[in-house]
Amino acid sequence: MKVSPILVLIFTLVFNCPIYGQEADNKIEIASKIIKSNESMLDSLEQLLVVFNAAPENYQATLVAMEKTKNGWIAKSNPIPASIGRNGFANPGEKREGDGKSPTGLFGLGQLFCYEQNVKTSIPFIQTTDADKWIDDPGSKDYNKHIRGETDAKSYENLKLRSNAYKYCMVIEYNTHPVVKNMGSAIFFHLGSEYEPTSGCVAIDEKNMKFILTWLHPKYKPAIIMGTETILLNGLK
Repeated sequence: MKVSPILVLIFTLVFNCPIYGQEADNKIEIASKIIKSNESMLDSLEQLLVVFNAAPENYQATLVAMEKTKNGWIAKSNPIPASIGRNGFANPGEKREGDGKSPTGLFGLGQLFCYEQNVKTSIPFIQTTDADKWIDDPGSKDYNKHIRGETDAKSYENLKLRSNAYKYCMVIEYNTHPVVKNMGSAIFFHLGSEYEPTSGCVAIDEKNMKFILTWLHPKYKPAIIMGTETILLNGLK
């Protein structure tokens, strides 16, 4: 039975399901082309989250998990609906603190924080407590860093929330090595639902997050490449 593209779209938007059919093939093809356009930067990587959309101001995006094999890069997931910053993607090098945009570029996937004591993943993680914070005060010596306990920073994000948004929360290593004041902070890969925009992070639903955490392995140097199709297909500089 042929499924109507409209029904596929409705299920994708309402239930945050992976994308199937011809649309999925098209998204995977785009992800593959993005990798090809940037392959000189990816030599040491074997696992890559490819996150992209068509319009820079759009907070709706697509994520495809890709893995390098002896026969080249292959998709390890169907395309997954993802949310990014409420104001879309910043142009390369133009991300700023508080702009509501997600950065464009290739970034490592860093420290994982989890609410639970036991998580099915090979990625080392910190079990989050009420004392865990991420500093977003550009005036603080700890700007864009994790602190457990007291801080003199004027603003920060608690990493254990009343919601499940940070139940699984992985640092996207943007503006981390080195940290530059006002260039943006607290860019995470975390939980979200039904295309709700973020403040600059990348968010997906819990079912797909659990799959990705099970799939990721530190020995494969997992990373994320993110931005608009046009910029990524033209190749990052």
